Amino acid sequence: MVAHAPYTLNLASNKQDTREFAMRILSEDLERIAVVGASYIVMHPGSHVGTGIKTGIQKISSALKDVVTGKEGVMVLLETMAGSGTEVGYTFEQLYHIMDCTGNPDAFGVCFDTCHVLGAGYDIIGILDEVLSEFDQILGLSKLRAVHLNDSKFPLGSRKDRHANLGEGELGEETIKNIITHPKLKDKPFLLETPGGIENYKKEIEMLKTLAKS
Repeated sequence: MVAHAPYTLNLASNKQDTREFAMRILSEDLERIAVVGASYIVMHPGSHVGTGIKTGIQKISSALKDVVTGKEGVMVLLETMAGSGTEVGYTFEQLYHIMDCTGNPDAFGVCFDTCHVLGAGYDIIGILDEVLSEFDQILGLSKLRAVHLNDSKFPLGSRKDRHANLGEGELGEETIKNIITHPKLKDKPFLLETPGGIENYKKEIEMLKTLAKS
């Protein structure tokens, strides 16, 4: 089971009360999620709000170091981001440095968001193999624990986070098929974050079943 942080938390905030609130909520959620038996919690790393990527990475890793021991029974997955505004975590290198600077990188993993990585400039339409090889070289594929499967309303490198329904955006059905059947991804848990609610999810799940068999 994969859970999501239910609030917009910013561990990179330069406001101490905002950062402390994010740390407290994350700590409490880790306890709650352990009770229900989830293996992972997915969260956005945070936004540096003008202080710069380097400072944002330092603040996020320091907060995670204080909150996460690695003994919780629930792994924190940092989500790949599109790079909108002052988001931190839109490159594989940034995610690596966040985890490495905690001093306990084995306590963390990554959730690979297909809309976000396209927006960040990773061409999963044309060179999916190369993107996954780059992920492996920088982070190690063992870090990739879950996939947010979304199409994108905006093109490669747009730095925009706008989800589209599967097959109705820039990725298209063929790329979605390539992702869900890729030998390095097909056994990962996939989660939909597309518009339309539960009825749309039913349609998309049927679509995915058909694509997986075709």
